[in-house]
Formats: sequence, C-alpha cells, structure tokens
Amino acid sequence: MLSDQDRIFTNLYGLHDWRLAGARARGDWDGTAAILARGREAIVEEMKASGLRGRGGAGFPTGMKWSFMPKTVGDRPHYLVVNADESEPGTCKDRDIIRHDPHKLIEGCLVASFAMGANACYIYIRGEFYNEALHLQAAIDEAYAAGLIGRNACGSGFDFDLYLHRGAGAYICGEETALIESLEGKKGMPRLKPPFPAAVGLYGCPTTVNNVESIAVAPTILRRGAAWFSALGRPKNAGTKLFCISGHVNKPCNVEEELGIPLRELIDTYAGGVRGGWDNLLAVIPGGSSVPVLPKSICDTVLMDFDSLREVRSGLGTAAVIVMDKSTDIIKAIARLSQFYKHESCGQCTPCREGTGWMMRVMNRMVEGRAEIDEIDTLEQVTRQIEGHTICALGDAAAWPIQGLIRHFRPVVEERIHAYKAAHAVRMAAE
Repeated sequence: MLSDQDRIFTNLYGLHDWRLAGARARGDWDGTAAILARGREAIVEEMKASGLRGRGGAGFPTGMKWSFMPKTVGDRPHYLVVNADESEPGTCKDRDIIRHDPHKLIEGCLVASFAMGANACYIYIRGEFYNEALHLQAAIDEAYAAGLIGRNACGSGFDFDLYLHRGAGAYICGEETALIESLEGKKGMPRLKPPFPAAVGLYGCPTTVNNVESIAVAPTILRRGAAWFSALGRPKNAGTKLFCISGHVNKPCNVEEELGIPLRELIDTYAGGVRGGWDNLLAVIPGGSSVPVLPKSICDTVLMDFDSLREVRSGLGTAAVIVMDKSTDIIKAIARLSQFYKHESCGQCTPCREGTGWMMRVMNRMVEGRAEIDEIDTLEQVTRQIEGHTICALGDAAAWPIQGLIRHFRPVVEERIHAYKAAHAVRMAAE
C-alpha cells in the first residue's frame, strides 16, 4: 500500500481548504521560482527520468512529449493545452483534482508551460463541470492576485497567462486534435496526423496537449525528485495513479495508489470489496468504458498498470475500474456502451460513422437473443474493420468493449440466442 507521505493529492476528498492558503499549507507553490530557475532543459530531463506516463489514457511518456516542442520560440508562440474534458464513462479523477486541489493543476500549468516555452496555457474543461469550473477560475484569480502567474510569474522573469475555456459536453473533444479544433471555435472533429500538435497545433502554432493529472503531478515530481517518483510503482510503470472505482462495490471511491497494485487488493482495500464478496464478481472493466472487459479469472491476479493490462488484452486507460457482479446482464452492459459510442461519434470517418450504429443495432438484438450464432463472428469481424481504420481512437473505443465481450463471454451470448430460439419455438407451437 502507498504510504501517506508519498501521496501527491493530499486533498483528494476535499477535507481541507482548496483555496490558495490551504494549498500553500499542503506544500503547493513552495519554491516554484527555484524550480523554474533550473531552466527548460533540466525540467524536461527530470520529467523524462521520473518515468511519468500520460494519465489521460494512452500512457505516452510525458517528458518525451514535452521534448517534442521546438527548443526555441520563433515567429509562432508555443501553447500548452490541458485536457479537462473528462467524458469517459466511469472516470471522475480530474473532476476531484479540479474541485479539491485546483492549485496543484495551476502550478503544474506554469511549470510545464515554462519547460516548453509557452507563455499561454488553456485549460479546456468539460461543460457539465459547472461548479468545478467556478472553483478553478477562483483559484486562477487567486494565483494572479498573488503574483504566482501573470507578468513575472513567481518572480521568475517569465510571463505566463492561464485561460479557462468551457466546452459544450462533446466526448470527441477529449481527443487532442478535436479539442484544439473546438478551442479555435470550430466543430470538434479530429485532425489528420501528421502534422502533430507539437509542430502545428492551436492556431497553427507548436502545442502540447496533456491530461489534468499528468500536469498536476509535475511540480511534486520536480520538488521531490525523479528518483522518488520512479521508485514507486513498477519498471516502466512508475509512480502513483488516481483510480476511480465504481459499480458493484460496497464503497465506490477515488483513490491514489501505486501503479502495479493487484486489482483485487485495490478493490478490497479501498472500495470495501465486491458486493456479495469476491466470488460474486462477474467481470471488471479496468480502465474506463473504452477498454475490453476482463472476467473474474483474470481479475484474480492481474496487476493495475499499463503493461500488465496490455498483456491480458485490455488496458489501463484512465484507470476507471467498473466492477460488475453476477447480477449484471453483461451483454446489456456492453450494448449500452455501444449506444454511447454511436451517439458520440463525430461522423467524420465512414467506418466509425456507419459502424458504431451497425454495432449498436446488432448488440441490441443480442441482448434479446434475437440473432443467429454466426452473427457473433460477423460482429467481431466488423469490429476489426473499424479498429485502426479511423482518424482518432473513437473507432477503437467502440470496437474494444464488444471484442472483450466476445473473447470472454461468447458462451453467454450463444446461450441467450438459444434461449430466444427455444422460447420462440414454444410460442409458435402454442399459436
């Protein structure tokens, strides 16, 4: 278990003051000018050494991402964009950071922007996070008033402006290029890459898009050192992570733990165990709605980190753990996710635009059992035709839950089809 002195988010549950005075009492904004005085290169190298991987889902090394930005600021300004458009079903970690620890994020924005030569940063927050946006704006105003950001931020000689931009609740705007399009006032639709945002991003300028959690942990890593952070977790899966545990557990919660903690230990220790006991577990979606579901047999021993979950053909994603006990209709649960992805597809790519609707309609029939056995293989084949054939990863996100269902729960789907046929035959005979 993670010891309290190694926790980064010390006000995750909102038990203490979220304003500037409370944040300073917890160690935020301590020696920020000294961190900036190390220089851009040193900060980026320290972040690389820490082994921090992006906390938004993809798990790309954060320090390396920062290093892609041009070393010198030319005619075009540099920008940092923070992705606070937290719309993945089951995920609610960024919301609690913004609500209870906003100054961690603001200080992270300053440090990260300085490291990338960006004098302006935009935080793109999900439109439904109304109260969270009020907290964050109040915290930004406090930081400006205290001279921590703005002209000569923290007395460092670096000018830095921070803007909060409220989205309108589109899931697709969580994709980095769609987010940039939306920020520019256009329809939130992903861009083709290359060019990548580090070359041509916001307003055609070098831009880095990072998740809230990735940016919020940066000042603590720089304060306490890369060696401290990389000693937590497992090799290539360093540090602590916020896990959102929901569904059929006794105490749904958000918790900060080391990467690599066994899934069973995570659920039993922090969420009060599975409702009705561990043996009542049916399946777990380990990383938000877009990653494949895992059956109990894998959940017994699997570790919660990027590489361990990839080995069992799932993913850590946003580390949103959705627990389902044996009362769950697993086919109906996955069908509901198909409906979500069909609704949220931007419609730009044909495989996703047509495929998400097609998969949803087939899944709705599968829930009733009103299908043929060979349609299971057809459905799986269609997911393969969508996966990897779209501009952004929404096509993959729509395909993976269905692939997980067929991989691990095919007998359940077949049984449903046989039961429908049997009931239908009885009904026809009676008529």
